[in-house]
Amino acid sequence: MYAVWVKAMFFVLLVLVSKAGVAQPLLTVEDAVAAALENNYDIRLAKTDSIRLGLDYTYRNAVFLPRINAVLGNNWTNNNQNQEFSDGTDREGDVKTGSVNAAVTLDWTLFDGLRMFTLKQKAEEYARLGALELKNQVVNTVAEVIEMYYIIVRQKQLLIAIEEQMSISQTRVDLSKRRLEVGMGSKPDYLQSQIDLNAQKSAKLHQETYIRELKLRLNQLINPLPEAQENQISTNYVVSDTIPINTSITLEEIQDDLENTNPGLQLTRKNLDIAGLSLKEMKAEQYPVIEFNSAYTFRRTNNDIALNPFLPISSQNQGLTYGFTATIPILNYRNTHRQIQHAKLDLEYQSLAYASERSRLNVNVINAFNLFQLQLESLALEEENILLARENVEITLETYRLGSSTFLQLREAEKSLNDAQDRLINARYNAKLAETELLKLKGALVQ
Repeated sequence: MYAVWVKAMFFVLLVLVSKAGVAQPLLTVEDAVAAALENNYDIRLAKTDSIRLGLDYTYRNAVFLPRINAVLGNNWTNNNQNQEFSDGTDREGDVKTGSVNAAVTLDWTLFDGLRMFTLKQKAEEYARLGALELKNQVVNTVAEVIEMYYIIVRQKQLLIAIEEQMSISQTRVDLSKRRLEVGMGSKPDYLQSQIDLNAQKSAKLHQETYIRELKLRLNQLINPLPEAQENQISTNYVVSDTIPINTSITLEEIQDDLENTNPGLQLTRKNLDIAGLSLKEMKAEQYPVIEFNSAYTFRRTNNDIALNPFLPISSQNQGLTYGFTATIPILNYRNTHRQIQHAKLDLEYQSLAYASERSRLNVNVINAFNLFQLQLESLALEEENILLARENVEITLETYRLGSSTFLQLREAEKSLNDAQDRLINARYNAKLAETELLKLKGALVQ
């Protein structure tokens, strides 16, 4: 955790000092994920929920302990009494009484249909559920960060492609101008070359603005400076130039032990386990509850006078009482039966939900792997195609310089290169997206 914190703070410092004019720092995908794990709001919220459920787990054994209460009271009364007896005598006066009452009671449930054991198990399962919910949120957030990071990398590669096209267009402008000056070209060719170059310059400006917007979205995910205002979060950093692809992933590797690694399926199974415990808890309501009861009491009363000679001026009682009570359910308007039926339906629902989630997961894994293979094949094709497109532009530029090819042929070669670059960059990103989805389904994005 300390290492993660150091990485996150190091990134923040780099972002801040970049405004002073130093070179832009490099933000790797590992740095972005590390900062998100430490600062992302959704992860922090899920972590709080997990801690709350874990708190109940620490008190899971309290259900077996007795309940002990102490009661203490001190009362004063002031009564004006007027008594008339059968022998004709009268007694009248103010009687002040003070009493002290104290008791310590103990109630210990010895048997409640094993409900205590079920509650202990539920506390343990809820703690595990909280940990799984946190893991699920972490996996989803990491996948989101990786996707956003490589969206920026893709747009950066598109920006590099635009700059390469601008270089080629500038060469075409120079050649068109030179051909016009020597009488071998036409002014429309020169003007069109300049128009194409200006359009690419405009596209570059739009691309740079879009990249800054994407960096702000990434900042919101990784939250590098939680206490800062939005306008204080800098985008003055650079991302990687490449999109690495793990081409060695196999379907068997993803499907191996999938039920115990996919967070979503684990959550569904945990809800099924909790539903089974809830049914046991409801069934326990049908059994008698046996408790051991004990109390130690103390009572002392003081009267300042006694109008009745047979009443004490002072009295004190103390002693221990103990025994057993049994509460036997006989009739409660079939409320327990209704709750049991509800628990059975919930158990059936969770069982169906688990079967449905498992089936959906298996289909998604197969489809995701097929898509991953398709993207790898497309990437291999586009990597071969980009070499052909670049060679074609080089040859056409040279022949145009020598006057053996036309202006339209050169523009068509440039357009082919532009399309090939777009397809290659998109193929790399789509392959990375498919790889990330596979690892997300496996639950292997984070360990």
